[in-house]
Amino acid sequence: MSLVEQLAAFVVKAGWEDLSAQAREAMKIRILDSLGCAIGALEAEPVRAIRVLLEELGGRLLCSLVGGGRTAPDRAAFYNGALTRYLDFNDSYLAKGETCHPSDNLGAVLAATEYARGSGSALLVASAVAYQVQCRLCDEAPVRAKGFDHTTQGAYAVAAGVAKALNLDAEQTANAIAIAGTAFNALRVTRTGALSHWKGFAYPNTAFGVTHAAFLAKHGITGPREVLEGKKGFMDTIAGRFTIHWLDEDLERVQNTVLKKYNAEVHSQSALEGTLELKAEHRFEGHDVKQIVIEIFDVAYHIIGGGEEGDKTLVRTKEEADHSLPYLLAVAVLDGSVMPQQFTTERILREDVQRLLRRITVRPSEELSRRFPREHSCRIAVHLLGGRTVTKEKADYEGFHTRPMRWETVVEKFNLLTSSYANEDLRRAIIDTVANLESRSAGDLTSLLRKVRVRKKINTRKQARQS
Repeated sequence: MSLVEQLAAFVVKAGWEDLSAQAREAMKIRILDSLGCAIGALEAEPVRAIRVLLEELGGRLLCSLVGGGRTAPDRAAFYNGALTRYLDFNDSYLAKGETCHPSDNLGAVLAATEYARGSGSALLVASAVAYQVQCRLCDEAPVRAKGFDHTTQGAYAVAAGVAKALNLDAEQTANAIAIAGTAFNALRVTRTGALSHWKGFAYPNTAFGVTHAAFLAKHGITGPREVLEGKKGFMDTIAGRFTIHWLDEDLERVQNTVLKKYNAEVHSQSALEGTLELKAEHRFEGHDVKQIVIEIFDVAYHIIGGGEEGDKTLVRTKEEADHSLPYLLAVAVLDGSVMPQQFTTERILREDVQRLLRRITVRPSEELSRRFPREHSCRIAVHLLGGRTVTKEKADYEGFHTRPMRWETVVEKFNLLTSSYANEDLRRAIIDTVANLESRSAGDLTSLLRKVRVRKKINTRKQARQS
């Protein structure tokens, strides 16, 4: 068997009984968290532009869109995936050489499960399969240092999850994964330098193309079975040699993913929690701060601290702001919060935050780097006017795997993000459906998600009829 055929055998074999009670609960928590992020992004201008494009292009009314309407499965995968990802508030997985967002798979897996008229338990299993594949590839085959984006491994994960949701057989599944792995090898420039909307839409685009690839495989289209180990394949050209014994894998990796307490890039979370704790403990304001110095692990420094992925003091857009540790710390000090409202253009460009972020110094620490990803460590020193310095060291944050976020906390986050778009009864129904997915269908969930409504009308001619 080729490696893709072994992976396909794992996907086909995976079943409800392979999910422990703990993994089932963890998966439900992440689905609710992701749906909250998706609903909370409904009025973002780039997302609204995508919705207008969907209406212009059309598509068979087979799968639901969050906020109303239906379209073809691949387009639903893209749109709902774009909603999930846009705020950059969804879950993450931290491997030594790679960081990814496994909930990026939800839009595609949900569309495929709805298309197949699958059960809620089928949705949970297919999601867990996608999580397992993506996380294990990040463990063993990181590509960031080679100049490729984590969506590269994500192509294999989406294909595995969608194939499982569609109930493809082993041959069809292998072809879906082979096509996806060959076609979607993306560049890391997506997340370096001056950031664009593509930071949030690169994975949804992969989900769009890979969902299409899975339907091609369903209809008999074949792909290169040696995509992983073959000549000029993934190992040969990008990742190097690695070993994953797919037939020995379980579905438990979801429990090692982390949730975000703050609406910010994941490597900032402990620094933000520590800074807000210092602010509460010592009662200082932005105008009291002379300088902030933070020591942090090297991955955080390179991605959001001004290291190899570019200057983080030039902040003009939402995408640059949520990937700038200086901006995030500055706005936390000034506003006492890091939520979606901290990323409006008006807030980003205001002089107070622009001035304070330039007084923040980020330094990598070899010691803290050795602890990552076991710990999420940082040391914060806030130098105040008048000569006083307050400090704090952190090893984790609420949402990290050492301090997992409870269901009740995720419900609070969900309600906070969705209250403008869904009334209390609808929110309660969505929460209850996710909590009891094993006794519901995917269609039960998507019918509720279609009832969510934006406050600002989008110019979509078909919306009323499709809903």
